[in-house]
Amino acid sequence: MGNEESTMMDDTIAPSVLEARNIEAVAKYIKVYDVKKVVLMVGAGISTSAGIPDFRSPDTGIYANLAFLDLPEPEDVFDIGFFRENPKPFYALAHELYPGRYRPTIVHSFIRLLYEKGMLLKHFTQNIDCLERQAGVPGDKIIEAHGSFASQHCIDCKELYPDEEMHEKVAKSEVPHCHKCNGLIKPDIVFFGEALPSSFFDNRDLPAEADLCIVMGTSLQVQPFASLPSLCSEGVPRVLINKEQVGGLGSRKDDVLLLGDCDAGVLRFARALGWEEELEALWEKTNPDLQSRAEETAPPQTRDERLHDEVERLTEEVDRTLGLTEAYQRKVHEKLESHESPEAHRQSGGLGHVFPHLKLSH
Repeated sequence: MGNEESTMMDDTIAPSVLEARNIEAVAKYIKVYDVKKVVLMVGAGISTSAGIPDFRSPDTGIYANLAFLDLPEPEDVFDIGFFRENPKPFYALAHELYPGRYRPTIVHSFIRLLYEKGMLLKHFTQNIDCLERQAGVPGDKIIEAHGSFASQHCIDCKELYPDEEMHEKVAKSEVPHCHKCNGLIKPDIVFFGEALPSSFFDNRDLPAEADLCIVMGTSLQVQPFASLPSLCSEGVPRVLINKEQVGGLGSRKDDVLLLGDCDAGVLRFARALGWEEELEALWEKTNPDLQSRAEETAPPQTRDERLHDEVERLTEEVDRTLGLTEAYQRKVHEKLESHESPEAHRQSGGLGHVFPHLKLSH
């Protein structure tokens, strides 16, 4: 299952399907051939602009920044044997990476757009961040080759652990335990020493059915994921949107390399397809500040109406509180007067003595 030859295709050799080896030709191919079976293969590079570090970058990667966890080796944080002995370092890291802390990138919204257009056959990802799901890609369209935070089970009895409780534990950097056997709970992320999920192998033949392959943000160094692009049929265009050329991409006649930033590459692709505005609108829906900004930019009349409604609400609340207070005062007066003479009531200091916080008029 090794990578195919990475020798770059000679520019003098014409493509077999595309008009040219550029993204504009791919866009034309999609329209002319009515492409409906797109397979994507992605890695950490599509999430770095969201603020999630990759694993192996020398200075900024996750492994390079785990010194504070005092691990024998940085990779131990994802070692199942180490986790059984000491799960706390993993949950310290999970606190930083857990879904909900980061916004999907425009690449994730592009994947969602492919789905909405009925073109997404399957999305293979090495990422555990769930940003595709957060962008609105259905789970049955995603193969999380290395697992993800989407679910969690006991490592002993395999009991499913509730999502809400998991979220609460991770938010506090606490280690959750199984309600059934008290075993350790672990997100369904593939640790070193564990097998890949069966869904990966069950769907591994799908690239052979694709009429377009898109590879983004991956070094294609980790097997068996790295072999997926080579499973696409000869003559099927393969697009690489990545900072550098990787694997065998670029060795076939209809390979197109768009080297550089993933977000910029996807925007160029969308522009060639005539989808740019649609993509940006879809991505804007993932903006967590959308509602607050909508309120800030609301027309003056709308703000005045909201202010008027709030004043009315507060007025009703005050009236109701005052009404209750007056009724309560009357009841107290009646109760005391039924047990005390007017003279005794005056000598006791009245209600100001019994309830000094009440200011009553007689």
